[in-house]
Amino acid sequence: MTDLMENAEIIAKVAETRFRDGGGRRVIIAIAGPPGSGKSTLSEAVVERLNRDAPGHAAIFPQDGYHYDDLVLNAIGRRPYKGAPDTFDVHGLRHMLLRLKANEDDTVAVPVFDRDIEIARAGGRLIPRSTGIIVCEGTFLLMRATPWDQLKPVFDYTVFVDVTEEELRRRLTARWVHYNLTPDEIRFKLDENDMPNGMTIIRGSAEPDLRIKN
Repeated sequence: MTDLMENAEIIAKVAETRFRDGGGRRVIIAIAGPPGSGKSTLSEAVVERLNRDAPGHAAIFPQDGYHYDDLVLNAIGRRPYKGAPDTFDVHGLRHMLLRLKANEDDTVAVPVFDRDIEIARAGGRLIPRSTGIIVCEGTFLLMRATPWDQLKPVFDYTVFVDVTEEELRRRLTARWVHYNLTPDEIRFKLDENDMPNGMTIIRGSAEPDLRIKN
């Protein structure tokens, strides 16, 4: 917990500095890492820290909201591999990031992924113009492969949360046990999807401004 808070403090200070040096122009921070790395928890801690003294100053914008719907994934035969790089609307995500960065609208509704039902909810979160710092968190935000490589130039500061393969497997196993999957379902999730995706992210992501060992 101490490391989490320390890292959140470091990132929050950088975000505040970028915001201040930019004359109040909206700042977008990327926090990337494999599934189960702790990036979501870190992102929440950063936003909580930024909002402590100025409520509403920061907000989270999750990549997971751009999952293709299950109807689409079933149609293209990719439903069992949901979470792989080709199961996201990357261009939709990029356009939303550019819209958020321009900050020309009074309020922007962004989709949010509901993990309990494994479906993205359109308009699940509202981000007003007064929000100065946005923390975008997700798995493939720093990937070098096309079309994901178009995202990194949009960010003002990038963070990658690193984790060992062994720890990653342990955490992901615990996640799927929590959601009451059978041993066979967990085995498929890990060996056919989550772990290959995780290693692709670790090996294929561009170097961030800050790398955190978790």
